[in-house]
Amino acid sequence: MKSTAPIIKDLVLVGGGHSHVAVLKMLGMRPVEGLRVTLVTRDVHTPYSGMLPGLIAGQYSLDEAHIDLRPLCEFAGARLYHDTVTGMDLDAKQLACKNRPPVSYDFVSFDIGSTPQTHNVPGAAEHSTPVKPVDQFLERLAELTRTIESNPGDSLRVAVVGAGAGGVELVLALEHRLRTILRAQSTPETTLECTLFSASSDIMPTHNPRVRKKLSRILDERGIAVRRDCRVQRVEPDGVIDTAGTHHPFDAVMWVTNASAPGWIAQAGLATDEAGFIAVDDHLQSTSHPGVFAAGDIASMSNHDLAKSGVYAVRQGMPLAENLRRIAQGRPLKAYRPQKNFLSLIGTGDGYAVGSKSLLAFEGDWVWKLKDWIDRRWMEQWDELPEMEDDEATDVDVQIDSPTTREALSAMAMRCGGCGSKLGHTVLSRVLQRLDVVERDDVIIGLDAPDDSAVTRVPDGMAVVQTVDFFRTFIDDPYTFGRIAANHSLGDIWAMGAEPQSALAVAVVPYGVEDKIEQDLYQLLAGAVDVLRDSGAALVGGHSGEGAEMSFGLQVNGLVDPDDILRKGGMQPGDALVLTKPIGTGTLFAANMRQEAKGRWIDAALDTMAQSSREAARCMREHGATACTDITGFGLLGHLVEMTRPSGVDATLDLDKIPLLDGALETTAAGIFSSLQPDNIRLRRALQNMDEAADHPVYPLLFDPQTAGGLLASIPAERAADCVSALRRGSYAHAAIIGHIAPRTDAPAPIRLIL
Repeated sequence: MKSTAPIIKDLVLVGGGHSHVAVLKMLGMRPVEGLRVTLVTRDVHTPYSGMLPGLIAGQYSLDEAHIDLRPLCEFAGARLYHDTVTGMDLDAKQLACKNRPPVSYDFVSFDIGSTPQTHNVPGAAEHSTPVKPVDQFLERLAELTRTIESNPGDSLRVAVVGAGAGGVELVLALEHRLRTILRAQSTPETTLECTLFSASSDIMPTHNPRVRKKLSRILDERGIAVRRDCRVQRVEPDGVIDTAGTHHPFDAVMWVTNASAPGWIAQAGLATDEAGFIAVDDHLQSTSHPGVFAAGDIASMSNHDLAKSGVYAVRQGMPLAENLRRIAQGRPLKAYRPQKNFLSLIGTGDGYAVGSKSLLAFEGDWVWKLKDWIDRRWMEQWDELPEMEDDEATDVDVQIDSPTTREALSAMAMRCGGCGSKLGHTVLSRVLQRLDVVERDDVIIGLDAPDDSAVTRVPDGMAVVQTVDFFRTFIDDPYTFGRIAANHSLGDIWAMGAEPQSALAVAVVPYGVEDKIEQDLYQLLAGAVDVLRDSGAALVGGHSGEGAEMSFGLQVNGLVDPDDILRKGGMQPGDALVLTKPIGTGTLFAANMRQEAKGRWIDAALDTMAQSSREAARCMREHGATACTDITGFGLLGHLVEMTRPSGVDATLDLDKIPLLDGALETTAAGIFSSLQPDNIRLRRALQNMDEAADHPVYPLLFDPQTAGGLLASIPAERAADCVSALRRGSYAHAAIIGHIAPRTDAPAPIRLIL
């Protein structure tokens, strides 16, 4: 649920761990009016630790073992920034990120988990695979799987370093997964060797002796060697060396040792424990900085000695959500009391499990069924979110209230609504000073010396190409929106064979207190300026204002030699049609608004939309393009019609050759379309065989409106294959020949579809 209340405070959640997913759901069910929530996360699909061994063993699919954070954020009305936090400024209350400008906060909570220590063992970081980050570990597992499948009969030696519960579960899951592949190939199972390294005299030292005995027996029965009192001193490309100097040869080394925290946490000045984890009190609040909270593995409770276990992260979700709500409202916090004992269930990868609680231990396939039932039930709550179709369906919590808030709201109420509700000079000046805009010799008056208008010089013999685009945001990340909007606006310039010169921006940011407006405007313009800088264009001015939602657009000027203008109307019979990007953004973002798109689909679409068409345009010109356009709001068919008519030609489109974004077929099959789709469908009269093609799964996507779509060009047939090869060698992996141009016929419609 997106709130229309003015933004007063920013809560930033760093990491999509087990605690934060609960925070998102609870704040979605009961939002705090005036509190804006932002999730900054490295992983949009966050793995559930309880199912990870089952995923490795092949018992669960990727989706079954991961929580999709995008629909959860949509439900919570939270912004999702797909990025990694690399540092923080506690005085400025800002988080440094890997791929974007700093993110400001009033309150921040960390739930980023932990990673196995590799820095203290030479070669471990270079030659071993830590179990976290999980996506990288799964890539390594996929490599091992391919190795076995492509080299049947070859031996494979795998080591797991670290014999805690995580290491034991991992080696059992790995052994089962790899041996299952061998059995399917009828390959002798003796070709697989799995070894577990324990630095102590026993495995799982924090568990009771009965559990250790049961799992030691199972490891032995499965033929998994356990090297006890064997500490790895160094990792090499072909194996490990222990403290006795013995070399143990291995083809793959997996690392599951003691947990470690990112070094920047302590460097920022946060109080930490001896291992570098954030020190928190019983409120899950930093012991040194009251506006900072932490939960899960990254947190170290000063009054409780807790193991690094997903059980605690799950249990901390509700108290963390409550305390984040309370601190935003200026209310007293509530203490969280961790349980002393909990049920531990350890899967063995083959439909069997060992369980324990306190001094009890038990095993059997029934234990695995119990674990599977518990894990699936927990995951269901993130897959089946309550439907929130109107404001009455959400229990809105009390508004943030403080003297500072009341003063800010009073100032907002008195703000002038004239002049397009433009932003104040102070805010604009601060934002413009922070932007790194391109300086060009042909810009006479620009942002460096603002005047009533910008003034640029047109070089002799050049013509000016002008275009403008403006649209509402479709994502809650202003920096990414700014990047995509700039790419979208530049598409027309590239399509005409021009080089961008200057741009004027028009920005509307949501109502809020002054510092929130400033941050939104800066993030938005920073994204646009990053793209303009790469294109060589200077931002020379514009207009900004406040509104109910964020909107943005650019008026872009480009320069082109009049003899080199590439137009829509130059297609020649025999040309091939080349498309540089996959289509499907309209249906995917319509599905995203309904919480029915997978996060990885949206991420892939955003990556494509943020990709510049600069090099694609250059490549197409080099290969003799006769006509070109960029695919945007009218969809693929609409823009092709705009090319065939002035060219006086017909065209064929091969539906099976059109590149599609992941998920686009699924969302259109589910009947999810952009609001612009009905208008675009009217163009179906341009099709010669519409009735025949209507049942083809790609047919609806011909009318799907695109944002920052690819270029569509006609290329001489003899050069088209080389053009596509060159595009793919670059960054346009989906570039394809999707049809051909034919002479104009007497057919009632110019375009024929190949099914």
